Amino acid sequence: MQRRHFLALGTAAALPTFALAQADKPVPLKFTLDFRISGQTAPFFVALQKGYYAQEGLAPSFDVGSGSVAAITRVASGAYDLGFGDLSALMEFQASQGPLVQAVYQYYNRAPFVIIARKDRGVTDFKSLAGKRIAAAAVESTRRAWPIAARHAGLKADALQWVTTDFSQRDNVIVRGDVDGATYFHDSALSLFQRIDPTQLAVLSYADVGASLYGNAILASSKLATERPEVVRAFLRATNRGIQDTLADPLAAMAAVKAREPMVDEKLEAQRFAITARYMVTADTRQHGLGAVRAELLASQIDEIVQAYELKNKPVASAVFNPAFLPGAAERAFKG
Repeated sequence: MQRRHFLALGTAAALPTFALAQADKPVPLKFTLDFRISGQTAPFFVALQKGYYAQEGLAPSFDVGSGSVAAITRVASGAYDLGFGDLSALMEFQASQGPLVQAVYQYYNRAPFVIIARKDRGVTDFKSLAGKRIAAAAVESTRRAWPIAARHAGLKADALQWVTTDFSQRDNVIVRGDVDGATYFHDSALSLFQRIDPTQLAVLSYADVGASLYGNAILASSKLATERPEVVRAFLRATNRGIQDTLADPLAAMAAVKAREPMVDEKLEAQRFAITARYMVTADTRQHGLGAVRAELLASQIDEIVQAYELKNKPVASAVFNPAFLPGAAERAFKG
């Protein structure tokens, strides 16, 4: 009877997806990115171009964004069904606004937070950052997570001097020598690498000093997740296929990005995704599969963010990340 019970559950779980795929009209979905369209987000456009969403009975549209906070707010407001944003930013949002939005697929298994500095200014490792001038936007994830990285590196949070700089000017102030370095998402630093020989730069990753922070995740409206869980599952299945395809052949995948953004350089975006992939595919990913989180690491990140961001309320781990919609383990197993 027990075996029949599990079989019945499996059959029932498959029915909503079949119904979606067989519906007369595909389900429209609005998805907000956190920034512009680039190699970083190629898997979404691979899944779109190859018809994976259509096969699931979905018709998603993808819009550019203006940061993780804006993406989370868009989804929370109901203007968007799904989005792409930083897990730490989601924790902060939930601490003040409640669980209106939840993470359902962990895209970056480690946050690509780095400080990139000029070696000719004496920067070679985290310890050598002490006293250096580091450019960063007033409110951005890498800067805000610095106290966590500093603690792991054995530094005080005030060890360096922040120079508030617009995102668009970070490369310029480093090239001119106005600062010693700047904060970046590692995969957003290709423009700097084109202007300064990368061998002359120290790339200091927070993950390398033990700051095991999850980065951007696929986010879902809690309303959508509650009322139409089959839609969330279908979206993740299709996206997971796009991720696997992009990891398998990044250069070919950039054709889907170029189809959406004709001005992009496919080779350059493939290089960008090569950096992205380093934070998507980690030792954890190889063991637990794409999209998943480890409970102990999630709990640790919540504790660190509560302290670093001085949050008054502590988010609940099960509200921050909901694994119920993930594709099966075999589908998520890294195939590289």
